[in-house]
Amino acid sequence: MDQTSWKHIVAACKRHGRRLKPLPRAEFTDWVIAALVLWHTTNDRPMYWACDRRNLPPWFRPRKLPSASQFSRRVAMDRTTLLLENLHKEFAGGDSATGLSFLDGKPLVVGVASKDPDAKRGHVMGGFAKGYKLHAWVTEDRRMPVFSVQSLNRGEQPVAEAMVEFMPMFSDRALVLADSNYDSTTLYNALAGRNAALLVKPRGIARHPKTRKQSGPYRREMVDLWDQRPQLPRLVYKQRIHVEGALSNLTCYGGGLGPLPAWVRGLTRVTRWVGCKIILYHLRLRMKLQPNPSL
Repeated sequence: MDQTSWKHIVAACKRHGRRLKPLPRAEFTDWVIAALVLWHTTNDRPMYWACDRRNLPPWFRPRKLPSASQFSRRVAMDRTTLLLENLHKEFAGGDSATGLSFLDGKPLVVGVASKDPDAKRGHVMGGFAKGYKLHAWVTEDRRMPVFSVQSLNRGEQPVAEAMVEFMPMFSDRALVLADSNYDSTTLYNALAGRNAALLVKPRGIARHPKTRKQSGPYRREMVDLWDQRPQLPRLVYKQRIHVEGALSNLTCYGGGLGPLPAWVRGLTRVTRWVGCKIILYHLRLRMKLQPNPSL
């Protein structure tokens, strides 16, 4: 990461760190801990690596660094998680939503011999694998304001339904695109409560009156559209390519979200690792759109 981008990270860490109640007798401030977490994550290195002064650049070198054990204990505290969550909210935005957005997921596999108790077997493209999955709500400008990391065996529908609760209220009648794995009456209803409609390729077009009634009005409306005027939803559905582009941009640069390293195991650590990668992705996106944003 270049020096200019890192200045924005440090400034944001200090800003959000000052909003937390000081930890009594703390030897290291919260912003230093959060910045070190992001530093070892962007360099794809273990946590102890960031505690060595030789691995820090001259423009980011606190006068005193925690030991590996101190750093590990502070990172596990809720206040560090809260600070990172606030960083994500700032860089990702998401207070309001309009237009088009997407729901999708990305598998994060581990080796079949892994002893990680949180990594479960689940379906991936072409078969089955063991690991986790990133579930994300992606906006049209390729931000990811809401995401969740779960074991690979968790289905897309219940996770998406839980994520809807954290989505902002859409300011107008918006449209959310997803693949057929998200074809759920409950999800249609949940998004309708946020003033949004769901468009997926239905798994089937039921014509029996009882089955249609059970589908609910919102799913029934979309199924009728696919049945009666299929050319229109097919045309709109092509826009789902944008979510593939967003997940590709998240992974295709140095320091992006690649395969999980061997030292990132357990749902808590994987979630923190992925969350930090998404924070850095949003900063990169912001720097691309605004080369000189204010600190």
